[in-house]
Amino acid sequence: MQNSFNRNIMRWHLERNKRIMPWKGEKDPYKIWISEIILQQTRVMQGFAYYNNFIEAFPTLNDLSSAADEAVFKVWEGLGYYSRCKNLLFTARHIQNNLNGKFPETYENLLKLKGVGPYTAAAISSFAYGLPHAVVDGNVFRVLARFFGEAIPIDSVKGREFFTALANELLPKKSSADFNQAIMDFGATVCKPQLPECRECILQKCCLAYNSGLVSTLPVKEKRMVKRNRFFTYFVFKVGEDLLIRKRVGKDIWENLFEFYLFESNKELSWKQKETKKWLNEQLGITDSSIINISTCYKQQLTHQTLSGKFVTVQLQSVPVTLQSFQRLTKKELSLIPFPKFINQYLQENANIIYERKEAII
Repeated sequence: MQNSFNRNIMRWHLERNKRIMPWKGEKDPYKIWISEIILQQTRVMQGFAYYNNFIEAFPTLNDLSSAADEAVFKVWEGLGYYSRCKNLLFTARHIQNNLNGKFPETYENLLKLKGVGPYTAAAISSFAYGLPHAVVDGNVFRVLARFFGEAIPIDSVKGREFFTALANELLPKKSSADFNQAIMDFGATVCKPQLPECRECILQKCCLAYNSGLVSTLPVKEKRMVKRNRFFTYFVFKVGEDLLIRKRVGKDIWENLFEFYLFESNKELSWKQKETKKWLNEQLGITDSSIINISTCYKQQLTHQTLSGKFVTVQLQSVPVTLQSFQRLTKKELSLIPFPKFINQYLQENANIIYERKEAII
């Protein structure tokens, strides 16, 4: 059964695999690393442009390690899960400064790099160095669970250990890179999560899930993600034509990106002009505010969170004591700063309100 699996997967890869990706066939460990980090929480099609832009901006490890943090976050802007970008910078500088600018060449040493787990270490060691390590992602879990008819939950410790061991057992040692690419591409294009192409599948005759009517039930997952609702009210404070912003810190979404003054709640609040001016006075000591605009509601869906929010644009005569820690930036300076997608959408749609003088709402 295993011989049939290997033979047919490689046959499909050589004869039918038409999946094109800019990093496919890449041997440079730096570029493989960048592609794998981008794809950790990003759909492949979305990742194309980000990968190309990132490599264009930082073509080598030295270019990335010597770049300013904000320049790197600006290129990453919109990808989300910004801890990935933070780890990229840390690891690039570690390799440049402590490893003579040379990527580790063994799976074990790759695992020592910050932000590099078993999957990424296997991908770099296999694709860059041809080492026999199975690259086990969601596509591989799904293909193996269906073909071998295994109902062990893929999101359990036991399941991850079982399918990783199975993938390594199947892996041909002399052609690990081709086999890893083949099984991942097969899962992405044929053995898909929904509407798999079973009727045309080269593995159909020996696939236990297909022959037992279990395709729709495999693979099994035991955990259900609990989703959280958050409501953000951003106060866009203007002093003249400048805006006040600050960097997000702490272990939360959008770490190291920038934002306006934030008031967060677990549900939508009503922001009327009179009540808002009272709130500004009571909370921030702002007595001479002019509310220019209160936006419509914006939404963004993250994997585990639903974000909603409004933007309140406020004209100030000067920077109050309570906002002295904020950075005051011009329009040009603001364009170089990395913001989360949620804020960028607002900025793009409301430039006329933000940057042009309007009569305030009384």
